[in-house]
Amino acid sequence: MKKIIVYAILMIIIVIIFPMLIVRGCDLSVGKQIQEEIEEGGIDSTNLEDVIKDVYIKVYIKSENKVQDMKLEEYIKGVVAAEMPAEFGIEALKAQAVAARTYAYGRLKKIYGSEDDGHKGADICTDVHCQAWVSKEEAMDKWGIFSAFKYWNKIERAVNETRNIILTYEGKVVNPVFHSSSGGRTENAEDVWEGAGEPYLRSVVSMGEEAYPGFETVVRIKIEDFRKTLEKEVPGIKIGSNIMENIQVIDYTEGGRVKNIKIGNTTLKGTDIRRIFSLKSANFKIEKEDEETLRITTIGNGHGVGMSQWGANYLAKNGSTYEDILKYYYRGTELEMLK
Repeated sequence: MKKIIVYAILMIIIVIIFPMLIVRGCDLSVGKQIQEEIEEGGIDSTNLEDVIKDVYIKVYIKSENKVQDMKLEEYIKGVVAAEMPAEFGIEALKAQAVAARTYAYGRLKKIYGSEDDGHKGADICTDVHCQAWVSKEEAMDKWGIFSAFKYWNKIERAVNETRNIILTYEGKVVNPVFHSSSGGRTENAEDVWEGAGEPYLRSVVSMGEEAYPGFETVVRIKIEDFRKTLEKEVPGIKIGSNIMENIQVIDYTEGGRVKNIKIGNTTLKGTDIRRIFSLKSANFKIEKEDEETLRITTIGNGHGVGMSQWGANYLAKNGSTYEDILKYYYRGTELEMLK
C-alpha cells in the first residue's frame, strides 16, 4: 500500500506539478501582447504562426571577419548587452531592445543602409557605424562570475518581453538612432547630418545626464599641434598668430552643440571639429590654458540624436515604461508588431 501511495505522489509530481513549474518559468509576455493585438483587431488569429515565427538576419562580425546567420531576437540580446549597461533599469533595457530591433529590421528590409558595402554582403555589422554587438560568452566574461547570470537573464527578459516589437512613424519603420549621453538635450537630426531631418528625431530635454561618468571631459592639446592638425585636415586654412582671436563660434544647434565655428579664414562645422580632434561630442568649448596649451571641454558623448541611453535610464528609474521612453525620444512614433 505504501508503495502505491509513493508511486501515486511521484506520478502527480511528474505529470502535473513539474509541467506547471516549467510553464510558469516561461516568458508569457509575447502571448499576452499577441492576445491584446488580436482583441484590438491588429492581428488575424488564424495567422498566429506567421506572427511568432523566427526572423533571421545576416550579421557581419568584424572582429572575426565572418558573416553569420542569426535569429533576430538572439542578435538583439547581443546588441543590448553591448550597447547599454546591464545595471540600467529594466524599462531602459526594453527601450534599447526595441530601438535596436527597429534599427536592425530597417536594414534587414533595405529601408536604411550605407552606400558602401562595409558589411561583406550582410544586412548589418558589429562595427561602430551600425550597432555594437557582443556574444553571450563575451558579455558574461566581461560581467564576471558573480554578475554574469543575473545580468544575462535581465537582458533576455528585456528582449523577450518586447519580442517582435518595433517603432514606426505614420506606418513606416523608423531609423531609431541612439547615443550614450546627450549632455542635457538631444539634437535635431538635420543639425548633425545634413539633409537628414526626420519629424521623429527632434531635440528634447534629456534629464539625469549628469549621472553619466563621462558627462564632462577635458582634452588638452598643444597650440602648435592644434594648428598643424587643422592645416593637414583643412587645406587652405590660415590661422593667425593669436590663436584665441582666430577662434569664433558662429552659432549653436538647438541641442546646445557647436553648429558652425570660424577658425582663421575658414568656417567649419562643429561636427568637423569633433571628428578631427576625436572629441566625445560637438558640445565643446575651446579655451587657452597657458601660452602653449589649449583646453577643450566636452559635454556628453555621441552625436546626440534620438534616444539618450543615460537619459532613458533616468526616466526608467523615475517610473517611465519603455513605451514612455521611446515615445519621448522618438516623437510621434508608435509601437507595432513585426508583420
